[in-house]
Amino acid sequence: MTQLPATLIGDAHRNGIAWETLESLVDVGNRMAGQDGEREAADVVADAFETAGLRDVTMESFEIPGWWRGSTALSLPDHEQRYDDPHQLFALPGTPAGEVTAEIVDVGHGTPAEFDAVDVEEAIALASSKTPDDYDRWIHRREKYQEAAERGAVGFLFRNHVEGCLPPTGSVSDADGPGPIPAAGVSRELGHRLVRYCEHGEVAAELDIDCRNGTATSRNVSGRIGPETEQEVLVTAHYDAHDIAEGAKDNGAGSALVAEVGRLLATIEGDLEVGVRCVTFGAEEIGLRGSSHMVGTANLDGIKAVINLDGIGGSRNLAVDVHGFDGLADAFEAASVDLDTPIEVNDDFVTHSDHWPFVRAGVPGLMAHSVTDDEGRGWGHTHADTLDKLDRREFRDLAVLLTAGAARLATEEYPVEAVDRHTIEERAEERGVDIE
Repeated sequence: MTQLPATLIGDAHRNGIAWETLESLVDVGNRMAGQDGEREAADVVADAFETAGLRDVTMESFEIPGWWRGSTALSLPDHEQRYDDPHQLFALPGTPAGEVTAEIVDVGHGTPAEFDAVDVEEAIALASSKTPDDYDRWIHRREKYQEAAERGAVGFLFRNHVEGCLPPTGSVSDADGPGPIPAAGVSRELGHRLVRYCEHGEVAAELDIDCRNGTATSRNVSGRIGPETEQEVLVTAHYDAHDIAEGAKDNGAGSALVAEVGRLLATIEGDLEVGVRCVTFGAEEIGLRGSSHMVGTANLDGIKAVINLDGIGGSRNLAVDVHGFDGLADAFEAASVDLDTPIEVNDDFVTHSDHWPFVRAGVPGLMAHSVTDDEGRGWGHTHADTLDKLDRREFRDLAVLLTAGAARLATEEYPVEAVDRHTIEERAEERGVDIE
């Protein structure tokens, strides 16, 4: 099989099944890892897999360090100001609870050079969510947080750089529990005020975070299509989301599209030469824990390729980052030609979603996402990651493109070679990406 049947493409454009799955996920409400809503969302995905015609639908549980939100407040005694509304700031998941009284020190974008230029010891470090345009790679929130803690900071404030997008969230937890210092996200508007105060002199502050950390349970949901073969192609996404919003784009959209790709592939199951497994991971937002669990328990030699969907649905323009695996690029470039639709194929390294634990172990993996004009995450990781930002017509186009790429990888025509960890490290170094 080199092209998708017209009947499959017509089916994808005619029905609204994927969108209905997405609606069910966002209607769950709080899908925070390890909490009741995440379990309910896992049931939604399992039902979608069953309806799509997948076989052997299973749910595998694993323990995680859970986190439950309380209140957050920032007071500036010298300015007689107190901020405690969620549109101004809130705690970052994985932060420890605590009260901190210290000076706020602005570290700009939070690059190593900017940290070198100031003293954050015994201070509250204030860092932008933006990475400078001229910096050689994107700097993750967690890197800035860890840098602050290692330099002796007693608190961390992560300010959104996009106006109107509200405070940004995102995990700062360590491997086995909460991070070392209290941390909160602040809106661009409040962050701008704090930067201005810092420019005028010392800014005394009191950061008070109430939250709870403890052991919880998350789950991976999976189902199969196609023949029983020695290797499988994985089509994956994460279904958990942050507790502050619907998690429509991040990543209800990805989970709904995994189920839809599975449904569409089931209609051409007889043409598949390699088995396909659809997987939705839990607890991605607190450290890629669902995918890491699978990497630690699965036979990695039995995985031909991983197609991971994240940050998808914001437009119909599909991009895939292939991490140096030529066979992955070949499959999606062929799909682009056959469908006469552009697919942006990049050889970039992306280390912050569920393909990464597989790629880090040498398994061929790509991240599929939508190309948008958003600066940074846009509305993602804020209260405004809601269904109204997405369009069901774009969903249909994406489903066809993803199915075309997955169908090609599920044949013998597109071989992909696994590599060892050292090769991945070399590829990352060539691209200036720190993967340690």
